[in-house]
Amino acid sequence: MCLGVPGKVISAFDEDGVLMGKVDFGGVARKVCLDHVRDVVPGEYVLVHVGFALNKLDEAEAKRVFALLEELNQLEDLPEEVA
Repeated sequence: MCLGVPGKVISAFDEDGVLMGKVDFGGVARKVCLDHVRDVVPGEYVLVHVGFALNKLDEAEAKRVFALLEELNQLEDLPEEVA
């Protein structure tokens, strides 16, 4: 099963010509490729799958997904490569 997880962009930076960023997933920060959403700015939310931000999300949608994952007790079980 494929799972995209919302995260809040903390920072964005260039790494060898690729837009990368630090993204917060409910208290856990990971380095993520932001090259598919080049117009993203810190403070916005993105949907991340295996380390790649696929698209931007509004904050309300991101919070709904986090609430659902928390309700299902799935936040602790997310594989490290997803986030």
